[in-house]
Formats: sequence, C-alpha cells, structure tokens
Amino acid sequence: MESNIQPLDKVFLHLGPLSIKWYGVLIGLGVVLGLWLAIRESKRRGIPDDTFLDLILVALPSAIIGARIYYVLFEWSYYSKHVSEIPAIWHGGLAIHGGLIGAFIASYFFAKKRGISFWKLADIAAPSILVGQMLGRWGNFMNQEAHGGPVTRSFLESLHLPNWIINQMYIDGTYYHPTFLYESLWSLLGIIFLLILRRANLRRGEMFLTYLIWYSVGRFFIEGLRTDSLMLTSTIRMAQFISVVIIILSIIILVYRRVKGLSNERYLDA
Repeated sequence: MESNIQPLDKVFLHLGPLSIKWYGVLIGLGVVLGLWLAIRESKRRGIPDDTFLDLILVALPSAIIGARIYYVLFEWSYYSKHVSEIPAIWHGGLAIHGGLIGAFIASYFFAKKRGISFWKLADIAAPSILVGQMLGRWGNFMNQEAHGGPVTRSFLESLHLPNWIINQMYIDGTYYHPTFLYESLWSLLGIIFLLILRRANLRRGEMFLTYLIWYSVGRFFIEGLRTDSLMLTSTIRMAQFISVVIIILSIIILVYRRVKGLSNERYLDA
C-alpha cells in the first residue's frame, strides 16, 4: 500500500514557466485573513482604516527578511556553501521567531511615527498573528517539512486523521508526527481564547503578552517532537530556548507594567 502513496502536489498553479506553490498561497491567505481581522477590530477601536494596511506594508517584508535571516544564520554551514539559495524562501526555511522579531521592530517604529500606542496596535494584531501562523503551518504540511519523529500508520489512524493527511506524512518510506497539525490546532485555540479575552477588557498590552505566552508554551512542547529543529547547542533546541525566554520576559513585562502603572489603559478604552 505504502509504495502507491504519492505526496500532494506542492504547486498550486502553473502559469507558463511560473509556478505558484501552496506554501506561498497559504502564507498569503494567512496574511489576508489576519489583515481583515485586524482592520475589522481597529475600526471598532477608533483607529484610522488605513493604519493596518500601511502597517502590513512595513511589517510583512520585515517579517520575511527577519525569518529568513534567522534561519540562514542557524544553517550557515549549509548556506555558506550555497549562497545562491539564500533568497529561495519558496523552498521553505522561514523561522517564525525571526519573523516575529523583524515584524515587532518594524511595528514599533511604525507606531512611534504615527503617534499610536504600540501596545494598542499589538493587542489588536495578536489574534491576526496567530491566524497567519496557523495557516503557515499548512504550508509546511504541503512541503512535507517541520514534521516530528517517526510513527506508525496505526498511530496516525488512531488520531482519526483523514487519509490525505496521513499519506502526506509518509516521507521517504516512513510516517512522521504531524507537528504542523498540532501547532495549527494550538494556534486555532489561541485565536478563540484571545477573541474571548477581548471581552474581559484586559489592560493595554496584556492581550499581546498573552499571545506571546500562549504561542511559546505550545511551541516549546511541539518543538520537542520535531526532527529539523535549529539547534543552539548540540542538545538545546533554539526554538525551545527562545520560547522559555519569551515566556519569562512576557510575565516580567506584564507585572512591571502593572506595578509601575504603565498599563492603566484598558483594551476597550477609546
């Protein structure tokens, strides 16, 4: 049976010599849906309609550049010998933590220039970021990357997954953990949780900090299943280390802002 399993086509559409891959389509879809969600909420919060449209033009390229630089730096032993492949992001190789760093830096200066609270923008954008991460993992699925360690087909069937997902997890003669799916579902739960938290009227900045903690907790455990992790040392996975740092820093910042009275404004304040 396994010998007849064919992976899903990575290409979404052929336009002559140009091939549009599912990886790019799904990331693009995540950006569009996330942007729609942010704009819809920003209108309710009294922020000009074009703010997030302008922000995405700055944050998205910064995120892509940051994600690629981060990945290339930790795989420099390979890319130093294949320099021409550094720009080839359509082959995969975008590190989410690098993307977050790039996007956050760009967003901070954007907010400062516009005279808008960075924390206010970040709170509104938090669920949208998870939307992008959720759909981006399905791009990894189409590329058959970012998977976990070996498992049996019976294990995958015990998860009640459809055959097209199980078959796509069959790579070079072995079935693997669908870690893309675990993280995608964790992100979906996070989106729902953050949308509910909006009604709780948290203090400004705490929605975004909650997002950082939520994502990092899930990433820490899921990363432990993966086989393609970027390594900080021979035994420490970079993503797990960064996740722990983010969780600790987020809690410290949350407490500090409360103690110092820097978060007296509420999410639903005008």
